[in-house]
Amino acid sequence: MRVSAARSSPTCGDPSMSRIGKKPIPVPSGVTVSIEPELVRVNGPKGELTERIHRDIAVEQEGEELLVKRPTDRGEHRALHGLTRSLVANMVEGVTNGFEKRLEIQGVGYRAQLKGRDLELALGYSHPVPVKAPDGIEFEVPQPTRVVVRGISKQQVGEMAAFIRKQRPPEPYKGKGIRYEGEYVARKVGKRA
Repeated sequence: MRVSAARSSPTCGDPSMSRIGKKPIPVPSGVTVSIEPELVRVNGPKGELTERIHRDIAVEQEGEELLVKRPTDRGEHRALHGLTRSLVANMVEGVTNGFEKRLEIQGVGYRAQLKGRDLELALGYSHPVPVKAPDGIEFEVPQPTRVVVRGISKQQVGEMAAFIRKQRPPEPYKGKGIRYEGEYVARKVGKRA
């Protein structure tokens, strides 16, 4: 009978270990946190974010740190513990520094340009592709083949970047399309004569 490596490791077997959930979240100066039942509101230099949290998970402020606590060691509480801690930490990070995703556009004639706050993409279609900037998101085009998506909500920035990439995902033969900066695109060999 074989024992898998995951089961035999000392930290995996201990149900009280949630390495992410147990970490305190430092609150920088200039950031205020208000904790209501099932709601956490974070205010900072870049704006305000609110997040609903599960009623079983408690968020407490102790001095310059936030602590996330769970009632039991049941599987669902352990999962919610780590998730809640990550969400609250991302909110603090967002109102302090903000988040950004960088995209690259590859292909002859493919480019992006700003139209006011919105983005207009030329992606080889017969028409330009307009992308509206929702509240809390701003676009930057440092070069016609580079797009930067910025905002204070990590989720919103990620969703917007994914939406832009979906307009023309990279294809595997020539690599044309929109990709995340540094993304590896597996290439295929085309037909040979």
